[in-house]
Amino acid sequence: MSKPRFHNPCVILNPRAASGRALHLWSSLRPTVESTLGPVDVRFTEAPDHAATLTKEALQGGADLVVAVGGDGTFNEVVNGYLSQGLPLNPDASLAFCPAGTCSDFRRSAGIPRSPHDAAKAVAKVPVRKLDACGVRVTRPNGDTITRYFANVASFGVGGEVCVAAKHNLLTPVNGRAAFLWATAKTLIRYRAKDVSLTLDDEQPGQLLRVMQVALGNGAYHGNSMKVCPLASLESGCIDLTVIRETGYLDFLRSVRLLYSGNILSHANCIHYRAKSVTATSTDHVLVEVDGEAVGQLPCTAWVLPGVLSMAGTEVTG
Repeated sequence: MSKPRFHNPCVILNPRAASGRALHLWSSLRPTVESTLGPVDVRFTEAPDHAATLTKEALQGGADLVVAVGGDGTFNEVVNGYLSQGLPLNPDASLAFCPAGTCSDFRRSAGIPRSPHDAAKAVAKVPVRKLDACGVRVTRPNGDTITRYFANVASFGVGGEVCVAAKHNLLTPVNGRAAFLWATAKTLIRYRAKDVSLTLDDEQPGQLLRVMQVALGNGAYHGNSMKVCPLASLESGCIDLTVIRETGYLDFLRSVRLLYSGNILSHANCIHYRAKSVTATSTDHVLVEVDGEAVGQLPCTAWVLPGVLSMAGTEVTG
């Protein structure tokens, strides 16, 4: 198996990931990284979206590898710095991910080792793969639109509300899964299904559904190891949709076990679609989250970007 060779690697580190544990981890991780990749340029994030800016600067400065050290949010920002108008800013540069955050669902979707040390070693050992990403254009509260890219999962409905609740949760620094479950239970007490029109691949007219949650999967995992899009693959060239239609509070909570087991598509109120583009509209207020970050609301349009991510250290199995 050929060994990828990088001459100018850069590390983007979120020192606040996992309530500051990522910064402590780096002191022991750096020797592993440099023993496998050589000397690295290390850049620390200081604010939201700073990782995207640092990634752009690194690529424009000649970096041929950008390694995100943090959680899913950090990696999402790095992806948004790596891509410009849907294409790599530098097509000869690669990305890698060393999981060091509260949640690492992209790690699961991409087959990246759980240990940050093993993930760093895999970057040097495993050949670079061309993986898909997705773009999503969402609406801001003032009516403007923004475009974000994601490598793993976006969702709207309950997921958007839970994302906000989980960010302001005392359990988040202690246990990501517990925080997510608590936020889910709390949100569902008051949440009601929304009328959403879905249009797949520009087909007309859009299908009107009353839904609790819609997940747009490039990857399979979401919400700290929930397998929300079990048929999704990072190399499929499509977006997998998991639609959970209107269901009762207790039934929705019971379905959580199906999410963790990977059997959500067996639920009677669950529908699976696959498309290259998706447009969703609603007369209700429906929040959208992207890789665990609330970014806006419906209407939104998402589309797949086949093979735009050059990823090192992944062993995709889906």
